[in-house]
Amino acid sequence: MPQPLKPSALRPGDAVRVLSLASPVQEEQLMRGCKELEGLGYRPEFNRKAVLASESFFAGSKGERAAALREALADPSTRAIFCSRGGYGTNYLLDCLQEGLPGHRQGERVRSDVPVAPKILLGASDITSLQIFLWQESGWVAFYGPMVATNFDRGAGASHGYDRASLLSALTETKQGWTLDLQGEALVPGNAEGVLLGGCLTLVEATLGTPWEIDTTGAILALEDRAMKPYQVDRALMHLRQASKLRSIAGIVLGDFPECDAPPGGETVRDVARRILAPLSLPVVWGAPIGHTSRAMLTLPLGVTAALSSSGQGRLKILEPACVPRA
Repeated sequence: MPQPLKPSALRPGDAVRVLSLASPVQEEQLMRGCKELEGLGYRPEFNRKAVLASESFFAGSKGERAAALREALADPSTRAIFCSRGGYGTNYLLDCLQEGLPGHRQGERVRSDVPVAPKILLGASDITSLQIFLWQESGWVAFYGPMVATNFDRGAGASHGYDRASLLSALTETKQGWTLDLQGEALVPGNAEGVLLGGCLTLVEATLGTPWEIDTTGAILALEDRAMKPYQVDRALMHLRQASKLRSIAGIVLGDFPECDAPPGGETVRDVARRILAPLSLPVVWGAPIGHTSRAMLTLPLGVTAALSSSGQGRLKILEPACVPRA
């Protein structure tokens, strides 16, 4: 796995750039989310025309979205990038970005207009594509968590909102790790340690066969999704297993997979997960409030070392800070 490159921690008063990298966003939800960010002590900034753009089911053309991302990366006053929402379309940006990245794994600085130091990138769902790309290509630590117009707009601790404690630990802690109560159940009991990776199941699977295919060796793999039929989850998990992505992992954290109801008398997603994953003989926690969840979403720092315990409701101990002090 690449050596992790950690961003600088956020401080009160820092500017946070809000970007729409996937599907179009509703202005009312965006503004509510920005107000919540202000309540947390940050200064949300965005180009109104760009962040509210709509083209088919994209938030603007891929060129416009890629340009907005590059600009945010290059702006020294922007301390973090918070995504407005997921949806679809982030994968279109990856070809645009592959020509040069900050902190490229070969070590060369291939673009003079993009800083070497990584920045906080916070998002979930479709943003998984970008997070895995940045990890595989550059070793960036990223943050799988709430988005401005789909979680921050609901508020801390609210249904479909966000978990404040895990967010602030992930984005501001620079001295030590912390522990997350996964609020789920032990599907397969056990303990494991590894680098925390993953995201939305469909998007993790979609990396297979690409130049930025996810390397899961030794990882604690977090997987979640929504509105999939149980047989579709079965297919995706089997694809990952047959592609050897589950062969050398340390453990698995699964979301609660909302809107994935079983047909009458059929297997649930939980049943499918147990049938496919139990034979791997590694710890598995089912039902954590990550990604698509009706509960307050936890923030997961991707690319850092963690210890998983799948006893009781499950516990994930983050063993190192995800951010570094600002120079």
